[in-house]
Amino acid sequence: MYINMPRPTKHSPERGDAKTRLLEAARDVIRQKGFAATSVDDLCQSAGVTKGAFFHHFKTKNALGVAAANYWAETTSALFASAPYHQPDDPLDRVLAYLDFRNGIIGGETYQYTCLVGTMTQEVHDSAPAIRDACADSILGHAATLEADIEAAREQRGIDADWTSASLARHTQAVLQGGFILAKATGDPALARESVDHLIRYVRALFDLDAESETTTERES
Repeated sequence: MYINMPRPTKHSPERGDAKTRLLEAARDVIRQKGFAATSVDDLCQSAGVTKGAFFHHFKTKNALGVAAANYWAETTSALFASAPYHQPDDPLDRVLAYLDFRNGIIGGETYQYTCLVGTMTQEVHDSAPAIRDACADSILGHAATLEADIEAAREQRGIDADWTSASLARHTQAVLQGGFILAKATGDPALARESVDHLIRYVRALFDLDAESETTTERES
């Protein structure tokens, strides 16, 4: 997601305590360079803190990774909670508005719109289980916020199928993360947006929305 906050420096200590500044640096630098390629020195330089300050707050780089995943979950949850896609009265409209919102925030430099926890998961899923688990909590926790609207849309439209609201919510995140990988591979955000466009078509088809629109048009003509 597009979170391009200016990073703190030694000249702007008012922008937060050392721990917060390190977490903000991790959010941005790891998305740019990857977890393995990001050194403690990189993080300290970006945050404008000393190495002693780093190890005061985090015993190891992996401990920072876990904290960064949790910080990402906390800050992005606030972003999505206040996003405009919650406004429509119809639950399916809210689901589709969510996907439009996700599409709209794909842009800029690759690191600015891709996902910190997705990036770290790809690198450390086998080597750092604590980071992996924190990343899973973030991704699946966000997916869970979509379940109520999906389930309400199923009930409203009488959808009886072998998929669940939870499985569709998880699928939205799989498509987003896959789109981010394609964008990273090519340097082209249009490929990520293309993936979301297909996801929107898929959701509309699951809920027979286009067929419903065609029937309404036929009745009016």
